[in-house]
Amino acid sequence: MKVYRLASLPEVSPRYNIAPGQQVAVVRQNHDDLRHLVTMKWGLVPSWAKDPTVGNRMINARSETVHEKPSFRQAFRSRRCIIPASGFYEWHHTGKKKVPHYFRLHGGSVMSLAGLWEKWKSPQGEDIETCTILTTAANGLVKKFHDRMPVILHSEEFDLWLDRDADDLGRLAELFHPYPADLLTEHPVTLAVNSPGNDKPGCILPLDLAAGE
Repeated sequence: MKVYRLASLPEVSPRYNIAPGQQVAVVRQNHDDLRHLVTMKWGLVPSWAKDPTVGNRMINARSETVHEKPSFRQAFRSRRCIIPASGFYEWHHTGKKKVPHYFRLHGGSVMSLAGLWEKWKSPQGEDIETCTILTTAANGLVKKFHDRMPVILHSEEFDLWLDRDADDLGRLAELFHPYPADLLTEHPVTLAVNSPGNDKPGCILPLDLAAGE
């Protein structure tokens, strides 16, 4: 986590199969320019929402329109964040069969997904923090499985993305290009990832290795 220059490093339990609505680790930058790792619910709930269930439909935000959509535009202006991940899943459809595949960076480095976060206050006065992941057009590798993919940031792009005062749409939009396909790799994984209740190291292993888990 040194790459994020965190003010402190809290203990984080490893996860291998995170579903929408669950807690995820998020890196954000405060007004004092210090960066912190916190946990938030995956599925953004705008501050003006009447019901938090709207977050079930806000797990992703299209980078091409995020600056103009009412649900995301305020967060895009000043509440951008990074969601660290070891990788992500996509499914290959073969007839009625759906085979999950795991995408990761070559070498196994942590992926840095571009995200937004919001704070919603419940009728009981509880502050609930939520987030969403930005998506862009799929690169050549991911396109075989889906036409969209997460926006993955390079380390030299962190400063701009986390800068709460950065408001140059043109500069920010340059970060939304599909991540180079030759820097990613993928392999099929066990069908166990189809159930959020399965959260163990075997979920991300290639099928031939996962069989022994």
